[in-house]
Amino acid sequence: MKALRQRRIGVLERRTCTLNPGTTRPVKAILCTRFGTADDLVLTDIAEPVAGPGEVVTTVKAIGLNFYDTLIVAGRYQKQPPFPFSPGGEYAGVVESVGKGVSGFAAGDHVIGYVSYGAARERMAAPADKLIKFEGNLEFERAAALTIIYGTAMHGLRDRAALKRGETLAVLGAAGGVGLAAVELGKHMGARVIACASTDEKCAFARAHGADETVNYTTEDLRDALKRLGGERGIDVVFDPVGDRYSEPALRAIAWGGRHLVVGFAAGEIPKLPLNLTLLKGCAVVGVYFGDWVRREPKIYHDTIVELARLAADGKLSCHVDHAYSLAEFPQALKSLTERRAMGKVIVRP
Repeated sequence: MKALRQRRIGVLERRTCTLNPGTTRPVKAILCTRFGTADDLVLTDIAEPVAGPGEVVTTVKAIGLNFYDTLIVAGRYQKQPPFPFSPGGEYAGVVESVGKGVSGFAAGDHVIGYVSYGAARERMAAPADKLIKFEGNLEFERAAALTIIYGTAMHGLRDRAALKRGETLAVLGAAGGVGLAAVELGKHMGARVIACASTDEKCAFARAHGADETVNYTTEDLRDALKRLGGERGIDVVFDPVGDRYSEPALRAIAWGGRHLVVGFAAGEIPKLPLNLTLLKGCAVVGVYFGDWVRREPKIYHDTIVELARLAADGKLSCHVDHAYSLAEFPQALKSLTERRAMGKVIVRP
């Protein structure tokens, strides 16, 4: 019965792909056919992709997973793709072929792709404007760990918070993928960084990646700790991908004119913040939405990723990989995110 179900899913997926006449190479893919958990995902064969007009086919070498992948699979993300679909919003690989009208890419190029979803497969076709070339001295796994978390952190700290050298930055969830990226980029931008995490091990991990101070918000009151470390001035910028019960205490420790960056809600609940705090603090609560920024500011996004890839290749950003899983282990990889066990980035290698 299981084999029959997998064959049926393969047929459904072929309806969304263009068959390549004369080839018989199957492509392994992870498919989501209904909203649920990681255990509801299926590993199966799909038709080989062909580069249509304006498209590039890439051999996928590494897929970067993010917390929002767990939401897409569960049907709780703000944008829901049609079934069947593959999760995985970013990847790195080698160009295999290009379609009509594509310039700037050739077979053998190393590329980073950001596609929102669809990357959990061995080969895929994507619009050329979703790809960015990078130099071969950056490993595929680290390249796949770059786009979303470092792009989000850079967009948040640079564009939304206008973080200045010498300011104090508090990062919640500092050992997670985007949190660690904010720690590293905050230090690169000259800030004093306070890393906040849920265990001593995670705090030590963040300190090893550049944090100046740490707060274990499981054993210490977050507001009190940030008030103590922020001193008389307070915290200039809060980078908050966690939400839940941690957002309000962080906001209460913010400086006059501070900026609280709303990045995500990894702890589960979307908090309700008392608006009187923004009045009393003269502060701003600012949203950071990476996906729409990419869509609205494609040139700035492209230049940002090129800059981040250069920094990573030069060893100035770690792009730390917590663990690299095989495609068949995709459910386990996703669970490491939902259970908040990962420190740094979770990668899947097809």
